[in-house]
Amino acid sequence: MEEWVGKVWHRYITGISHTRYPEAAVTLEEVRKTIGIVFRALGGDGGLRIDAATAVSHGARRTWLQRLAGSNKRTEYSWRDDEALCLPSVMDVFPTRSLNRDLYIWLAALASDDTRQEQGWVTANQWQTRRVLHRFPGLLSRYRRLVEAQIALRPPLEGLANDEAGVECAIQAAMHNPGEVSEPEPANQPPQPVYLWLYPPPGKTQASRSLPDEQEDKQGHTRNAKDKRRRRAKRVSMPDGKKGLLFYRFETIFSWAEYLNIDRSTDEDEDTEDAENIADDLDEMSVARDRQATASRVRFDLDLPSEANDDLMLGEGILQPEWDYKSNTLRPDYCSVQPMIAADAQACELPLSLRLTARRLRQQFEMLMPSHTWHRGQQEGSEVDMDAFLQHLALRANGSADAEQGLYRDFRRGHRDLACLLLADLSLSTDTWVNNDSRVIDVIRDTLFLFSEALAPTGDQFALYGFSSRNRSHVRMHTLKAFDECYGGIIRGRIAAIKPGFYTRMGAAIRHATAQLVKQGASQRLLLIVTDGKPNDLDCYEGRYGVEDTRMAVLEARRQGLRPFCVTIDDRAEDYLPHLFGSEGYVLIRRPEELPGRLPVLYAQLTR
Repeated sequence: MEEWVGKVWHRYITGISHTRYPEAAVTLEEVRKTIGIVFRALGGDGGLRIDAATAVSHGARRTWLQRLAGSNKRTEYSWRDDEALCLPSVMDVFPTRSLNRDLYIWLAALASDDTRQEQGWVTANQWQTRRVLHRFPGLLSRYRRLVEAQIALRPPLEGLANDEAGVECAIQAAMHNPGEVSEPEPANQPPQPVYLWLYPPPGKTQASRSLPDEQEDKQGHTRNAKDKRRRRAKRVSMPDGKKGLLFYRFETIFSWAEYLNIDRSTDEDEDTEDAENIADDLDEMSVARDRQATASRVRFDLDLPSEANDDLMLGEGILQPEWDYKSNTLRPDYCSVQPMIAADAQACELPLSLRLTARRLRQQFEMLMPSHTWHRGQQEGSEVDMDAFLQHLALRANGSADAEQGLYRDFRRGHRDLACLLLADLSLSTDTWVNNDSRVIDVIRDTLFLFSEALAPTGDQFALYGFSSRNRSHVRMHTLKAFDECYGGIIRGRIAAIKPGFYTRMGAAIRHATAQLVKQGASQRLLLIVTDGKPNDLDCYEGRYGVEDTRMAVLEARRQGLRPFCVTIDDRAEDYLPHLFGSEGYVLIRRPEELPGRLPVLYAQLTR
């Protein structure tokens, strides 16, 4: 009975103290594509990704009801840095969906202005707002509506202390007349959040890495990790497992926000789902490494490298440069690409499950094969070319016959003058399950099988490589099929042996693939990149650095006459691939299981 009364009281007091409008909420995922277009169209940095911000304590004054309910302690600020534009994951500030959606668009427009000055927060936002409205006057009416809605939510001045009232007056005046208000003196307590403005980025956090969205529980079922917010974290040492936790008095327990170097002495917690809610209340997470394999864990935006067995190394590493966007320089011989080949690959046949699809693709690709035609004016051939022979007699009668003129014709197949190199991402994230039957690496394996089966009869030159990396000194380039090899059982064996590797240093892999493809004398040279995520690695290759190096590698390939094209199954690819490959240089496959059948057809369209 006490528990029931407590739950009823909690719902009641929380509800009446709540100041948001969940019925009018707009999520970031709903408008992510629109925001990306607006941000980049208005001149925003194309290399920035759009992320969901993490809620932090704002420290502003709360009402009596909010203090009683323990609510309204945290909010999601909007901010940008060199890596990302971070916006609230859910916008429910205003009572209508249209206003909440307009607020997203306004923040994207405000963030597109990258004029940074060492000014106070109020002054900086005023001048940024003024510049944006001057450049894009069509936003003025939307901005005025947002200002009126924001002012209506601000606390009344008569209920504030003098210093807080002075700051609040300055903020409201600055929103009405941006650029005309000087920086106010700080008050004892921070002001209420201003949702129309950008905030300074939080302190530099430890780089995190993307994990697959699908994770497996004890029964083999998958559950989605839909929480994609960036979280502040710090690395700590793992407890030694010899010490437990002893409570003396409840009042002495530290808060969740403090890290205690203790060992919970359990392999699996049945209340794992509650841990995600607990993490939402943390300003900073403490992360330690252990060596236990558990059935399921709370996973946010972190992962660890695989320990896959190495394949056979082919010679010494090949040095490649890398682009440093911060210094605007190309670092020579900065990465080492290590060619490798499967040591345990055995010749095999095409899997039974793919044979029907392969047969259908081969029939379709027969249309790409040039038909048999008469080749005239040949030095050798199956019969005399009568047109060339009569022309030769006429020229001979005039005394101007050419002895080198071909007098034969031959009936043979035409020639497609093109070469294609397929570069497959074999990073750690390919170990993710896409459904209950297969992982990403299985989808990529089937894709390589069907791609090879479709191209082999056409006579097109093609090569297959896979790549992953473990920092700049070890970029693994797996040779699956070289240009001078014929497709057969041994190639199928190498494809069957692929497995998830490490990380994704895409720039070095593209440069090495470019060097191989440039050697081919074909007039049309296609570099196909198949991936499931964005560039990353253990060292500084995370975030913007890796994106910019990959973009430079793509530009270098184009300068050498190649056509780079990316095929991805990453559902967030539209945040960064337009910056890397251009709007026409990539395609997103939203259902990964469709990749094996769609890639050969896409190749046919690209080379038609």
